Amino acid sequence: MSAEQENFISHLIELRARLLRALVAVGVLFICLLPWSSDIYDFLAWPLISTLPSGTHMIATGVVTPFFVPIKVTMLVAFVLALPYVLYQAWAFVAPGLYAHERRLALPLVAGSVLLFIAGMAFCYFFVFRMAFRFIASFAPESVQLAPDIEQYLSFVMTMFIAFGVTFEVPVIVILLARAGVVSVQKLREVRSYVIVGAFIVAAIVTPPDVVSQIMLAVPICLLYELGIFIAAAVSKPQPATGPGNAVAPVEPGEPGNG
Repeated sequence: MSAEQENFISHLIELRARLLRALVAVGVLFICLLPWSSDIYDFLAWPLISTLPSGTHMIATGVVTPFFVPIKVTMLVAFVLALPYVLYQAWAFVAPGLYAHERRLALPLVAGSVLLFIAGMAFCYFFVFRMAFRFIASFAPESVQLAPDIEQYLSFVMTMFIAFGVTFEVPVIVILLARAGVVSVQKLREVRSYVIVGAFIVAAIVTPPDVVSQIMLAVPICLLYELGIFIAAAVSKPQPATGPGNAVAPVEPGEPGNG
C-alpha cells in the first residue's frame, strides 16, 4: 500500500470517528430531552396558539401523528443544541489542511454563520410568526373555525426557519465573494438596487401570502446586505488599480526630475 493510500485511509478513519462523535452528541441530547417532547412542541406552537380564539386547539389527523411530531421536533432541537460541537468536529477535521491565514478567516465565518442562522430562526419565531398569524387569522370568515393540523404546522415552521436562517447568511456570502475576488466592494454597492428588488421577490416566494411576513423577511435581507458590504470593505485586500487611466506615464529624458 502506497503512502498516499495510507494517508487517504487515515483521513477516512478520522472522518468516521468525528461523525460518530457528532451523532453521539446529538443522540445524548435527544434522549435527555425526550421526556419533555410534548412541552417542546407546545413551546413551538405557542405563536400560533396565542393568536387563536380562546379554547381553540390544534388537531392531529393521523393516528401516530401525536407521537411522531413531538419526537421530530425534539430531534431537531437536539441537533440545534449540539450544533456547536458538531461544527467543532468538522473544524477539527479540515483545519490541519488549511493555511494560517485561511484558519484566521474561516473560524470567524463559521462561528458567525451559525450565530446568524440561529438569529434568523429566533427572529422568525419571536417576531414574524405572531404578526403573520394574526394577520392571516384576521381574514378568516366567521363561519370558519381555525383548527390547524400539528404536522402541517411543523412543516410550515421548518420551511420558515430554513428560509429565515439561510437569508440571514447574506453577510457571510457577501464577505466570501469579496474576499475571494469574485466581485469588488464597489460592485456590491452598485448592484444594491437589484438586491433590494431581489430581496422582495425572494420574500414573496418563500413566505406565506401576506405582506407582513414578506416585509419582515425582505427588510432584514437588505440590512444584512449592507452589513456584509461594510465588513467586506474592512477585511478585503485592496486591489491595485490597473485601468487605462491609472498607468504611470514614462518620463522623457531631460524633463524635470531626471537630472
